[in-house]
Amino acid sequence: MEAERPSIAAVAALDDDVRHALYRCVRDARRPITREHAAEAVGISRKLAAFHLDKLVAVGLLSARYQSGGRIGRAPKVYELSGDDVSVCVPARRPDLLAEILLAGVLNAGGVVSPLDSAREAAFRRGEAVGADERIRTRPGRLSAERALTLSEATLSRIGFEPDRVRPGCVRLRSCPFHPLAQAQPDAVCGINHALVSGVLTGLQATTVRAVLDPEGGECCVEITAE
Repeated sequence: MEAERPSIAAVAALDDDVRHALYRCVRDARRPITREHAAEAVGISRKLAAFHLDKLVAVGLLSARYQSGGRIGRAPKVYELSGDDVSVCVPARRPDLLAEILLAGVLNAGGVVSPLDSAREAAFRRGEAVGADERIRTRPGRLSAERALTLSEATLSRIGFEPDRVRPGCVRLRSCPFHPLAQAQPDAVCGINHALVSGVLTGLQATTVRAVLDPEGGECCVEITAE
């Protein structure tokens, strides 16, 4: 659920009529605009426009900066689109991540391995980088099986999985971030999924646990078990 909160907050912000109008104003302008310009376009006070524009910045829909130029006095604050796409799916889905992995697999594929093998390798490397970054951030030291399960749960939650401690020594990934593509091509997508999770564990240096393919066990094809 944590991975979904920023997008939910962004969409919720647009439920307000004034904020939605201001967002459309900034989007339609196709250039940075001041709060004065936005206020006049929407028909509200400058103070009210500033309040709502800053709320849109806070949820990531807009970005703001002070525009330097030839004007004398304080530089005006301008607003523009943040450049981030916003979508909400509950539970979280990550077709963008799968697309990035597949693209990396295609670009790195040679004549020796198949495109699918290359995609699995790309997934492993992507997961390994995610795990290594988490290890640098948390500095957990040597990981016992219990600590490895806990850390892998936290790491995988951030990229769209919903890990669940289904029994002692086992974490089940309840939600597949690549659903419904996994339903359409289970052999390909589940293999990529398994490689990604295995890479995360390698990056975490979680040698006391392993990722196991178990497509019959739940919503996701992978579980993590103690060695």
